[in-house]
Amino acid sequence: MGKIKKKYTEGASRTYITRNRAIKRLQLSLPDFRRLSILKGIYPVEPRSRKKANRGSAKATTFYYSKDIQSLLNEPLIAKFREHKIFLRKLQHALGKDDLTRAKTLEANRPQYSLDHLVIERYPTFVDAMRDLDDALCMVTLFSTMPVVRRINKDTIDECRRLASEFMHYVIHTHCLRKVFLSIKGIYYQADIQGQSITWLVPYQFSQNLPRNVDFKVMSTFLQFYRTLLGFVNYRLFTVSNLAYPPKIDRVLDDSAAGLGSLKIESSRIEDLVNPAVQDKVDSKDNEDAAAGESAEVSSEMKQRLSTLDKKIESIVLATAANSAQEPAYESLDSGTTAADNDGDDQAQLESLLFGKQVFFLSREVPRYSLEFVIRAFGGRLGWDNSSGGGSPYAENDSAITIQIADRPVQGHQFLNRTYVQPQWVYDSINARRMLSVDNYLVGQPLPPHLSPFVEYAEGDYVPEAAAKLAAAAGFEGEVTNLKPEDRDENENESEDDAAENVEGESADEEEAEDSDSGEGSEDDDDAKAEKEYQKQLIAERAGMSYSEYQQEKHDNKKTKNATVSKKSNARKRTKAEIEEEERQKIAISMLSKKKRKVVNRANAEAYKRAKDVNTLMERRKDAAASKKTRK
Repeated sequence: MGKIKKKYTEGASRTYITRNRAIKRLQLSLPDFRRLSILKGIYPVEPRSRKKANRGSAKATTFYYSKDIQSLLNEPLIAKFREHKIFLRKLQHALGKDDLTRAKTLEANRPQYSLDHLVIERYPTFVDAMRDLDDALCMVTLFSTMPVVRRINKDTIDECRRLASEFMHYVIHTHCLRKVFLSIKGIYYQADIQGQSITWLVPYQFSQNLPRNVDFKVMSTFLQFYRTLLGFVNYRLFTVSNLAYPPKIDRVLDDSAAGLGSLKIESSRIEDLVNPAVQDKVDSKDNEDAAAGESAEVSSEMKQRLSTLDKKIESIVLATAANSAQEPAYESLDSGTTAADNDGDDQAQLESLLFGKQVFFLSREVPRYSLEFVIRAFGGRLGWDNSSGGGSPYAENDSAITIQIADRPVQGHQFLNRTYVQPQWVYDSINARRMLSVDNYLVGQPLPPHLSPFVEYAEGDYVPEAAAKLAAAAGFEGEVTNLKPEDRDENENESEDDAAENVEGESADEEEAEDSDSGEGSEDDDDAKAEKEYQKQLIAERAGMSYSEYQQEKHDNKKTKNATVSKKSNARKRTKAEIEEEERQKIAISMLSKKKRKVVNRANAEAYKRAKDVNTLMERRKDAAASKKTRK
């Protein structure tokens, strides 16, 4: 006799575990379990059979994988959570007894824990971290714009602002920004870093009212991990690009709301640090020789330091050269050059970018926080109004300014040597990858539609007129954009007819038979037609229309109807090869199984619906154009 198996030792009941059993096994409270699950990246799952997974019970509950819960048993964060609980208990006990000395001592020794090991555990390679950076950037930029309230700490907001500014400075330094889109939710950016497309959302800088129905404890837990992740990513990106991390902050510019200009990006290579020191030493020696008569108070200790500075600098340079000969140089992220050759963005490289030869000035009413980022990312230089913040490198009356971005229909004073455009021109030029004509973006004029660069048009999709014009101007030769409006309508009608035939399963012979039957029926109903014509004449006579006017209107309607019918008949003309291909496809579909035939019919129905929607949008475009002409 075989061994009797125990119940719930294999199958779905062993693969999955409920949340209550997981909490009992880990000996944690529900808030600590939620926080630990978020930090470790363990999320609920949906079993195929909830009754089998819940050991025969149909009660609604949350399930996890048993292996995931088993891996949490050895997590060191559990011990940190327990230490924090003990600390809170002791602190509450000391405050209850008014023992302020002990309470201050406990507060100074508050237990801390780090999430560095979780980042290394969840992302073994740097590419894995880059693939999951979208959510981290969105969360960090969201909290960087929030106000300081009781539920959100000021230090957390400051750290989020610093991390977001560091990442934006890296994008500016490497010029890896690709797409920008202004939406209702905020501004979407997309950058290409190490072959990975990273898309994140930055909210508009408006005053926000925090909703009360949002659980900020859960969001803070996510933010805690994302801050650590983004710090790792920024350090890696700055290090590979030979930039010093963290970048220094100019407190004076930061206090004057200089924005991105308050961070100083410096090189981490020793050669870049030594060369300015050598130049400063030479300048100091020249100044000493020129003012030798007046500087007699220089101490002997300072002279001895200056005399030994040459030897120290030479030894540092020789040691760096020896190390660089043994170790391979890092490659640049974008250009493919080595770190020894990549001394920064020189003038020729900047001028080759989109805005490399332009100098912008931002008026006070435009969003400077976004325009400064995108313009500098594409090589442009810019200044801004003093009311927007301090530290502007260009004044409004500077003659080097070529483009001024304004959003007011009336300007107090205009310079003749520059062009005044609206902010949308910058974003549309970036998405089009070329500087667009400013005729449609001048101040006070209605703007063209702002199209999303993230939409990819497939065959048969509706393409807006503005997108077709941009694609044609960029030299794109596509089947959709090169069609005339009437040709596009004919092809859409033809695709609708083909899709309708596939959905209904009717052949051309059946349609011809129906048409012939309807023709025979119309010949038998001459009396009904005459009666109908007589009723129409009576209605026209009551309306005060003469017989000649009635006949003329009837002739015009018949002419329009015949033109429409002839147009449709011309659109349906197909070659013999196309008809044979269509018949071959119908035969192939009829030979499929019932299940596969349903899939094909469903796909054909979707194509028919899409073609119908495209045709409707095209008709709306025609009606809008016709109404616009009549208004003029």
